[in-house]
Amino acid sequence: MAGEQVMQREEAKPVEMVPGITRRTLAQTAEAMIVEFELKAGAVLDNHHHPHHQAEYLVSGEVVMIIDGVEYPCQPGASWAIPGDVPHGVRVIEDSVIAGCFSPPREDYQD
Repeated sequence: MAGEQVMQREEAKPVEMVPGITRRTLAQTAEAMIVEFELKAGAVLDNHHHPHHQAEYLVSGEVVMIIDGVEYPCQPGASWAIPGDVPHGVRVIEDSVIAGCFSPPREDYQD
């Protein structure tokens, strides 16, 4: 995807990662990727880790982020940064939307 390319959200393919959590890869360069996550109340993304750095922003809803074993209750406007290989997960309290950036881009999110 070239840096000057513009994509509308509706053009991005929705991919269900686990029940109740869907992602859309929205834009990327060789160095970073923007992803939108739609999360349904009650969904859980178990602890996992990957080499990519990520920074995220809770657009709407309520979640509990678990980062390196510490739980962080998050309301709209909360943001967090997770260095590569740090274990993390999420519990979804109410329907939520998260905007995230990954660096380098995740190959498994190249949809």
